[in-house]
Amino acid sequence: MASMNPARPAVLIVEDEVLLRMDAADLVEEAGFAAIEAADADEAVAILEARPDIALLFTDVNMPGSMDGLKLAHEVRRRWPSMRIVIVSGHLQVGSHELPADSRFFGKPFQARRMIVELRAMLAN
Repeated sequence: MASMNPARPAVLIVEDEVLLRMDAADLVEEAGFAAIEAADADEAVAILEARPDIALLFTDVNMPGSMDGLKLAHEVRRRWPSMRIVIVSGHLQVGSHELPADSRFFGKPFQARRMIVELRAMLAN
């Protein structure tokens, strides 16, 4: 788990598949951000409650546990309204009407370069 560093925004990656979570963490680090990892929504909420330095939620839709990634994204928008949110899925296409306000959706597999550009743009301000 990355340490708190105000110079490097932190990104919380929520993905139940270990290898995909590791790939996403590598991508986030390559983009210049600190990667924090969670295996499900419950773990993600606990981390968000403890870590005020997290600037962006990067979540998969399909996950086991009390809520999927889409429900997690809506909960995060409600509880942490300024949080940036990226939602990804390899199984579902999520329409803009299903997304929380000011969030982005990407289908898997996504292009790493494009995702890095998007993450940097979302965290630039």
